Amino acid sequence: MTDAELLRGPHVKELRKLAGEAIGRFGLIGDGDRILVGLSGGKDSFILLHLLHHFRTVAPIRFQIIAGTFDPGYPEFDAEGIAAYCRERDWEHHCVKLPMEQLLAERHLENAPCGLCSRLRRGKLYGLAGKLGCTKLALGQHLDDLVASFFMSVCRGQGIRTMAPLARPENPEHPVIIRPLALVPEKLLKETAECNDFPAAGICRYEKELDSGDRAYFRALTETIAARIPDFRSNFLNSLSRSLPDSLPLPGKKAPPAGK
Repeated sequence: MTDAELLRGPHVKELRKLAGEAIGRFGLIGDGDRILVGLSGGKDSFILLHLLHHFRTVAPIRFQIIAGTFDPGYPEFDAEGIAAYCRERDWEHHCVKLPMEQLLAERHLENAPCGLCSRLRRGKLYGLAGKLGCTKLALGQHLDDLVASFFMSVCRGQGIRTMAPLARPENPEHPVIIRPLALVPEKLLKETAECNDFPAAGICRYEKELDSGDRAYFRALTETIAARIPDFRSNFLNSLSRSLPDSLPLPGKKAPPAGK
């Protein structure tokens, strides 16, 4: 690997270990895979791309990686900066674009933009994956995202679930979603990002809405719980893998009153 391709920081070995463990445990990558990596321009997606390129050079199997960026069309979003970063490392990169400001205004969703943006972004990446012959889409969600997603789902009455490290689509034309950072706590990613010169490119003009939404709230709650229970994140993973259906209310029935 060239010097530009190297990921720097004291946690790189641990990141490789945890990502490699997730790939092996959940069967995320197979021989001959062609993977589109969602490169949003945030620290998580840059680190994910670096890790996958490392594994591509050392793994006993052969697979291909292509970076894909969704450009929402905001002036402050530097899609060219992301593309230049990939060009400097000779990494294949493609960009898909939508005028999100216009689309949000047409639907009067400026105060709640995330839902529509998320759906359209995912749809454009699905389309790009199909165009490029990719059957897997790698996303940069990490362990803290999985915890927050679990709380959001439970508290909003959507079921006991979270983002799966490997999610097979209902539509066979869509790629399989993989999350190689599923076992990685966000703290390692933040500290690693500080040691690398990632471009400040993936800027969203709706940061205030993001900071006041459910996901930000539950991620802050995760920090509060972890301050009291240091092993909270690893305990969370263990609990998910040891769920006991017989101890949960039956589907379609309300839970009995407490104490009965």
